[in-house]
Amino acid sequence: MSAYTFGAALQPTTSPKTTSPPAVKKKGTSAAPLESAIELQDYMQQVQTQHSGHENETTPKTPNELEMSRPSSPTEAAEFVPSWSFPAKNKYRVSAICLVYLANGLTDASAGALIPYMETQYDIGYAIVSLIFITNAIGFITAAFFTDLTLEKLGRAKACMLSEVLLIVGYVILVCTPPFPVVVVAFLFLGLGVALNLALNNVFCANLANSTVILGAVHGSYGLGGVIGPIMATVLVSRGILWSRFYLIVLGLHVICFFATGWAFWKYEDEPSSLKTGNLIPRRAGEIRPTKLQMMKRALNSRVTIFAALFIFAYQGSEVSTSGWVISFLIQARGGDPAKVGYVTAGFWGGITLGRFVLSHLAPRIGEKRFVYILTALSIVFQLLVWLIPNIIGEAVAVSLLGLLLGPVYSCATTIFTRLMGRDVQMTALSFVSSAGSSGGAVAPFLTGLLAQAVGTFVLHPICIGLFVVMAGCWYGLPNVAKRTE
Repeated sequence: MSAYTFGAALQPTTSPKTTSPPAVKKKGTSAAPLESAIELQDYMQQVQTQHSGHENETTPKTPNELEMSRPSSPTEAAEFVPSWSFPAKNKYRVSAICLVYLANGLTDASAGALIPYMETQYDIGYAIVSLIFITNAIGFITAAFFTDLTLEKLGRAKACMLSEVLLIVGYVILVCTPPFPVVVVAFLFLGLGVALNLALNNVFCANLANSTVILGAVHGSYGLGGVIGPIMATVLVSRGILWSRFYLIVLGLHVICFFATGWAFWKYEDEPSSLKTGNLIPRRAGEIRPTKLQMMKRALNSRVTIFAALFIFAYQGSEVSTSGWVISFLIQARGGDPAKVGYVTAGFWGGITLGRFVLSHLAPRIGEKRFVYILTALSIVFQLLVWLIPNIIGEAVAVSLLGLLLGPVYSCATTIFTRLMGRDVQMTALSFVSSAGSSGGAVAPFLTGLLAQAVGTFVLHPICIGLFVVMAGCWYGLPNVAKRTE
């Protein structure tokens, strides 16, 4: 029986005089027959016009079924993506984050220039001095389990201020030039502080509109610190100033960061949820919010989190290994002067900075996933050039270009990770990813130091090339994500 015949069979015999049927107070068998007829007439007209395209669909047969077939009301809020300039205070927040990352870059990049002088003062070798990377990684790993809880208990402003307090404690210890075991402990505090501010600030920036460019600028500030740090450290120690006095400069910067981040994010939680990043988490009515332990399990059981952690492990391992050991390679394998080759690290970080500020703008046009494949392949090529060119000037240029290629990778990767992660697990997942990155930044340089002491500093290059291959494999393992329009 066709829908038209079915509709005709149900045509009512009621007089059409009534134009305003009485309101139905209760649905059920007691409903007025005229209203049922009107509803059926309206429905059958729709069926007749749509029948040819929906022959296989089940047709509701009663007025109750018709009402049950109505589309449900929306249960989720529309997503609002704030930008770096709206709300207006976001400008100051992004600026404060840039200052924090600048200070972080000063410390991380200067280690390579200071290690030879630390070895001389404490009479230790490559393997022992590499312990500073290990304790730094322990700090990152420890922070991963407490970052989300810290944010919940203290709020964003106080959590940022706590991260600065931890860093200030670490730098005060270093400035005092204590015995080397205490220096190792100081780097534990540095790991805790940097891990906390990285997780908080990466999540904030990654949820802003045009996040790849903003993250490029933020991490470009880190790279800028990486350029300035080795130059300042090399100038100071080459003039006979104690290596630990360099950290007075970084200490002063982090005191400023303490007040800057506290002011920028003060009363952040009091803003409307639609103006905050990472806080608009749509939930259906009656849905129970998962506990912190459940969110951590969800984050750690996610394929995205695992591949992201391995990717950043390899990326940061190659970055820190190159920054920390390329000077030792040039001194041992190429006979370079420590007072001169110390500037090569500045070139490496200069390339990273330029890449983050300039090349990051190409990522949205090319596509972040494809762009990272290109950068990783070219990084392998230039790492080989650093290894094989028997000339310090040529190697210095190759190191700088290697930094240029590695620069945009972190911001592109963070953007993709954030798009693939649920809002409610972003903080936990990215904290774990950051801790994995620091672990890579500890394990790879430590392994390089052990092997360098045994066979020579040339081992830096095959280790880095292997890490680039791991990066490509992990990137391939990530699921595809649709490009977000903002």
